Amino acid sequence: MIIELHILQNFAPSNLNRDDTNSPKECEFGGYRRARISSQCIKRAIRWNGVFKDMLKDHLSSRSLRFPTQVYDELLKLGVKQSLGKEIGKHLETIAKKAATKSEGEEGKETEKIAKKNQASYELDIFKTPQMVFYTEDEVKECATQVKALLDQGMKPAEVFNKDKKGKFTNLTVFPVPRSADIGLFGRMVTSAHFDNIDAACQVAHAISTNKVGVEFDFYTAVDDRQPEAETGAGMMGTVEFNSACFYRYANLDCAQLKKNLGDDKALAQKSVEAFIRAAVHAIPTGKQNSFAAQNPPSFVFAVARKSGAWSLANAFAKPVWVGENGDLIEESTVKLVDYWGKLAKAYGDEDIQAKPAYTLGTADLKGLDAVDSLEHLISKINQAVAAEC
Repeated sequence: MIIELHILQNFAPSNLNRDDTNSPKECEFGGYRRARISSQCIKRAIRWNGVFKDMLKDHLSSRSLRFPTQVYDELLKLGVKQSLGKEIGKHLETIAKKAATKSEGEEGKETEKIAKKNQASYELDIFKTPQMVFYTEDEVKECATQVKALLDQGMKPAEVFNKDKKGKFTNLTVFPVPRSADIGLFGRMVTSAHFDNIDAACQVAHAISTNKVGVEFDFYTAVDDRQPEAETGAGMMGTVEFNSACFYRYANLDCAQLKKNLGDDKALAQKSVEAFIRAAVHAIPTGKQNSFAAQNPPSFVFAVARKSGAWSLANAFAKPVWVGENGDLIEESTVKLVDYWGKLAKAYGDEDIQAKPAYTLGTADLKGLDAVDSLEHLISKINQAVAAEC
């Protein structure tokens, strides 16, 4: 079963997701400039949403460079001497390095280079991998347990991390496949011979504005509170870029893939689906919120449970919504989205659709959809469909 989410969310002036020049992210769509929020930004907002964390608190992972540091800390708890633990930490800094394609000499030079670069960190007992890794506590504990067992056999740290020609450790076994809800949903890709890659169960699109958008500038000044009265002028001045847009947000979730990623744990899969929907609706990016406070919940939420396939409704807004002087951007966007859904259903059929609950804060006619009055009722209908199929 595939679960889809279609959300319309109108934000007041804001800069929720910036590019490398601190400008709000944009793109061209349908021949017009649009405001954009990246999928990575949205996924992080979901993962860090309080609802998501509370519902899945015992089934979450970390995405960090600090896997070796956590293993080091675990080794100390297991009684390994600090000096040995530090040596292990140094060796573990190459654990998430790209699979070896270099000669042993080049490999050694690169390891030495990393060691010198992080010398200051060693003094603070901080060890980092070359790339970010999404990992579970089970993987940390399993690594520490394996290392401790090999040290107890009399191996030195360098022997523990012996590698074959492909760069895989010869003494350490493969770490357990992660079964956390967040890795199950969002997947894991590591260019390393030591961690398993996981296919994501969900896809999250970049949010794009339904309307044409241009960047605006807020000119600001800051006054020196202790400036003498005889002096005039600002202590500093500058500009902040911002925009305001009604975003169309889309995501889909493959329940079968999620269940597989979670080791066929049906209960956890169903709980993860609900947590994902709730967090997706409530999550708001944090970019420059202290300056703009754009805490605007969605105005329209439409969920679909279907046996197969997936439909993004982004093309409903290939021609941007234009409201003139008296129109309502949110209402017009809702009407266009619902109309486009109807056209797709007529052209391609909707026999695979199991449920299509939707609610709006406006007055648009939700023709062809299963109108509900709240998020709770929408989730209830999706939960029923998932329980019957998952």
